[in-house]
Amino acid sequence: MIVPHYDDLQNLSACLDALERQSLNDGKTFEVIVADNCSPIAEHEILEVIAGRGRLVRVEERGAGPARNGGAKLAQGEVLAFTDSDCIPDAAWLQQGVAALANCDVVGGRMEVLVGSEKSKSGAEAFEQVFAFDNEKYVHSHGFTVTANLFCRAATFWDVGAFRTGVSEDVEWCRRATSKGYKLAYCQGALVGHPARRNWDELVRKWRRLDEESFALHRDEGKSGLRWLLRAGMVAFSIFPHAFKLAIAPELRGFGERARAFATLVAIRLWRAIHYVRLAILPKS
Repeated sequence: MIVPHYDDLQNLSACLDALERQSLNDGKTFEVIVADNCSPIAEHEILEVIAGRGRLVRVEERGAGPARNGGAKLAQGEVLAFTDSDCIPDAAWLQQGVAALANCDVVGGRMEVLVGSEKSKSGAEAFEQVFAFDNEKYVHSHGFTVTANLFCRAATFWDVGAFRTGVSEDVEWCRRATSKGYKLAYCQGALVGHPARRNWDELVRKWRRLDEESFALHRDEGKSGLRWLLRAGMVAFSIFPHAFKLAIAPELRGFGERARAFATLVAIRLWRAIHYVRLAILPKS
């Protein structure tokens, strides 16, 4: 199991606790590799948190993709299982994901959005509970799985090649895999919990990074600026059908919670549409 990490010791410890509880019971053994991406903390502090629950590798090249690559290079097992240091894998996660590889080459598991308190959700948390990490849709409709919940054989990974950085690495890597003929499948039982973004600033940081990586991949694939601008319009228009989704979402309770989620929906989609236009007009060199 490969866990990229950057300056988040509290969540890393909780993730390692969850990995220790894995119910893999078919006689197979597993290892945990923490791939630290040059955190601004001493190595001994990270090792104190790991406390023998995994092996540490320090990866100098910046980015979650290079960190995962560094962990994969150190891994000795036949199967690679990727999650993130702020995630909480279910006890059956590893068993379910490995079993699913019997029928495919790459597995994406189910993601669950975790909130701090069901009684006092922020608008960002309520929004993320409904819209974040729909990995079943990503796998079935968009042909990729998030790297917070990805399984493949080590031989498959190295045949496809390492994760790239600066682009949407999960999308790009899965497209390379399927273009080589590898089969991607979804596993409902391989569950990973991921914390919701708690406030506006965290939500904007997330989408700034994701949209910039998506735009980089768009350009890398030789697609037109006009097509990107059409996507900006679709992001803004998506407010209308998704407002209805919020109205009936079982994850939300009461008018206040839905109203906060709706306000966040409108604000983040309009922000993203404007950000899309800025990326197209003023692309990074």
